[in-house]
Amino acid sequence: MEERYSRQIVIPEVGIEGQMRLRRARVLVVGCGGLGSPVLLYLAAAGVGTLGVADSDKVSLSNLNRQILYETEDLDRSKVLAAVRRLRALNPDVRAIPYEERVLVDNGPALVRQFDLVVDASDNLETKDLLNSLCVEAQIPLVWGAVQRFEGQMGTVLPGCACRRCVFPVLPKLGTYPTPAELGVMGATAGVIGSLQALEALKVLLGKGTPLTNRLLLWEGLTQSFDTVEIPRNPTCPVCGTRPAVE
Repeated sequence: MEERYSRQIVIPEVGIEGQMRLRRARVLVVGCGGLGSPVLLYLAAAGVGTLGVADSDKVSLSNLNRQILYETEDLDRSKVLAAVRRLRALNPDVRAIPYEERVLVDNGPALVRQFDLVVDASDNLETKDLLNSLCVEAQIPLVWGAVQRFEGQMGTVLPGCACRRCVFPVLPKLGTYPTPAELGVMGATAGVIGSLQALEALKVLLGKGTPLTNRLLLWEGLTQSFDTVEIPRNPTCPVCGTRPAVE
């Protein structure tokens, strides 16, 4: 173990104790596309002991500009099964569990509660809102991210902190906003935000550094600029407020 992880064990904030903490950790990654690819690769490489991989799609040719988990030979294969195979090849120490399904209201609560932390790497607002609600209700840390074109954003939700609904209180109706295919995305954009999500998840698991709570991180690739916006917890938030009404 020490040789594989030697470059991070030598870091004072990690060490042997931190590495063992990562080995015991259970992380669910929802979406194994543009964001999920770097998230899963870096968490597996870091030695996170159990990775749940949830997605219902198959690999298509248009995925390959950004979804670096896959190769051309994976076309038309289940993303989840192809991803799990790749992760196991990268690090046999990691237990990668495939969930060939979309996370929905009926299966989401039981799935989320099996893990210590959830990374939202999905590409639609309905799933993001559902994961936010499920993690707040279960008091499980959530690291979420989103990308389009040359820009991205991300945040972290911990118990007692502002949730994603505090950041985006008004939810657009299904079909009233552009799809990822319509907006487009540069592959490296997903790589930047996905890598930041992976680092954030590792920080939370290790209990080190300052998590990205009560803040929204904004990155713009054309100017290489980062901005952080303070987002206080909304006491009237229907998800995490004093009188939540989780939908």
